Amino acid sequence: MLTPHVPINPPSTGGSDGSQALSLKNLLLVLGLLLSQASAAAPRTHEFRLDNGLKLVVQEDHRAPVVVVQIWYRVGASYEQDGATGLSHALEHMMFKRTRNLGSGEFSRTVAAHGGRENAFTTRDYTAYFQQWSADNVELSFQLEAERMRHLLLDEKEFANERRVILEERRMRTEDNPQALAAEATTAATWQTSPYRQPVIGWAADIKSLQLSDLKAWYERWYAPANATVVVVGDVQPAAVQALAKKHFGPLSADPVAPPAQRPEVMQNGEKRLRLNDPRVRVPSLSIAFKTPGMTQIGKPGPAGTKVEAWEIYALEVLTGVLDGGNSARFSRHLLRGQQVANAASAGYSPISRFGDLLSLDASPREGVSLATLEQAVRAEIARLQQEPPTAEELARVKTRVRAEQIYQQDSMFYQAMIIGMLDAVGLPWQLKDNYDAGIMAVTPAQVQAVAQKYLVADRSTVATLEAGEARP
Repeated sequence: MLTPHVPINPPSTGGSDGSQALSLKNLLLVLGLLLSQASAAAPRTHEFRLDNGLKLVVQEDHRAPVVVVQIWYRVGASYEQDGATGLSHALEHMMFKRTRNLGSGEFSRTVAAHGGRENAFTTRDYTAYFQQWSADNVELSFQLEAERMRHLLLDEKEFANERRVILEERRMRTEDNPQALAAEATTAATWQTSPYRQPVIGWAADIKSLQLSDLKAWYERWYAPANATVVVVGDVQPAAVQALAKKHFGPLSADPVAPPAQRPEVMQNGEKRLRLNDPRVRVPSLSIAFKTPGMTQIGKPGPAGTKVEAWEIYALEVLTGVLDGGNSARFSRHLLRGQQVANAASAGYSPISRFGDLLSLDASPREGVSLATLEQAVRAEIARLQQEPPTAEELARVKTRVRAEQIYQQDSMFYQAMIIGMLDAVGLPWQLKDNYDAGIMAVTPAQVQAVAQKYLVADRSTVATLEAGEARP
């Protein structure tokens, strides 16, 4: 899975309290200038809908004669059922094989011959394909993608070979990696009914039992214009792109797409704990994951059983930055440098998902420090946030860093397209991308404390430890 995130490290603000405040003030002045410049040159975004249901979003960026074309299908691992996991990922592999008018591998050879770069990725919520190349290749992108949207040819021998490739991919990425294997087991234990418990690549037994007919049915059900969004960012004219979309995607049939069955997570009423052992482990690790809401749950009951407010999502983002937002964040200051109980510590939260997700705290202890001692130190940081709000200076630093990231990420056309596609693919309006900065800036210290009290509670958490164990027979 690609992560549209480019970390930006703000300048150090070391020194006395006075010099820190002055440096922060200077950062805000510089950031204000950057924001005004970015606003003046804000990209123009246009949305179109074809008669067959396909959505087209075009964002102009005329800084260079290049373009990013992405096509997003609203189907991923969370759409799959037990016993058939890995379908979406396996189909992604087969999409690069043959179609009615393209020989096996001809899609990729065509892109390479025109100096382009192409790939795809499958996640829990969507499958996306992309090309990056000169702006005059938009029509070729549309021609190729329209061809494999409805005219894929699935071959038994090719699938048998590809299944072996996928099993080898699973072995290398998961089964031969103790940390990845532990993460997979922890995810499966964390979610009781949510389809997020399923690995994107699928369970090995399911991959082995997949049949070509399963892939064909999955393709025919989900790979339709009404279930796809094409995102184009680059040196293009929206009206011309719309005309090309009508030419190549317009003739495809408007097949209806039935929504997937809903499998919401049941309420968790007690802490879950896993102790994982693996003889290959050299450095033990700790993970504490709390069930938290995402943007799709705003206005609905969340994991705490009460209605989710929009400000809570942004407060959770800021909370993550308070704990893990560079060298001045609390984990770095307290766990790594202060108490010196951790070699590494991080906090992660993603609000863009179809269902509620997790805020995860991960750490590994210094040599000689037990996992119990490390967990106690991490929990102390949580308790501190719950008992008293972060300082105004901490919040200002986090907001400065987040805003800087958002500005500099706009330098990437690929990122611009990614954020549009991600929002749309989980059922959110892509226009939310323009509200993110204001949402972050409106967060107060009291709101950060409030979400820490509401969501970072043991009864809705999963704690997992990974350490070396006895060698297996």
